[in-house]
Amino acid sequence: MWDDPKAMNALATTLATITFAMFAIGAVAWGARHDAFAFREVVVATPLARSSPAALEAAIRGDLAGTFFTLDLDRAREALRRVPWVRGVALRRQWPGRLEVAVDEYVPYARWGDAALVSPDGEVFAAGYDGELPQLDGPEGRAAEVTARHREWNALVAPLGLDLRAITVSARGGWRLKATSAGAPLAIELGRDEPDARLSRFVAVYGRTVGALARSGTRIGEVDLRYRNGFAARVPGFREKPPRRTEQKE
Repeated sequence: MWDDPKAMNALATTLATITFAMFAIGAVAWGARHDAFAFREVVVATPLARSSPAALEAAIRGDLAGTFFTLDLDRAREALRRVPWVRGVALRRQWPGRLEVAVDEYVPYARWGDAALVSPDGEVFAAGYDGELPQLDGPEGRAAEVTARHREWNALVAPLGLDLRAITVSARGGWRLKATSAGAPLAIELGRDEPDARLSRFVAVYGRTVGALARSGTRIGEVDLRYRNGFAARVPGFREKPPRRTEQKE
């Protein structure tokens, strides 16, 4: 081969082409990382209701590394989603150095457990909130179900003047509600079986039972609906008097 001028020319051409290609790739890679292509402007394109602009700016400055060409969009979205109240993020690059950030925020529906919040769709998230919200709780994975039940049941009892303030479902599946009527609390024990049917029966007889007692001045503090043909009620502070003892004379 070394004595073949054509083969030597072909080899030289190939080597020159490879060298030029490697140089070009290196130049492009260097240029893509050059400060000339850095983002000069980062704009939050959606109005923020609850997310902190300062927290978003800190995340942008700390985690959105890269230029117009090298920014890892998936990594950037994940970094911004760690900011409280941020549910999702859409990023759009605009030449030559502008990045638009569209933020989808969580909407608080209720508190979940000891420290979390839950959205109307039953998504659990962590964020600070000082407003008044219903309190929901239950085993892991049941937030969406409990949230949906709260919407349905609150609409069911609202015509009675009841406001459903809390729902708890136990690990064994028992449902317990807390409602208020004109500021007075009412606990409702539904149990595990047919909670919808039990609550519907209670609503149907409320006006002539608990409601009638309330109108006469007797407030019921708790009802237990775990009975086939009725329910038990408890009056706060009521103590059943023990039977009087009669002494027999000898």
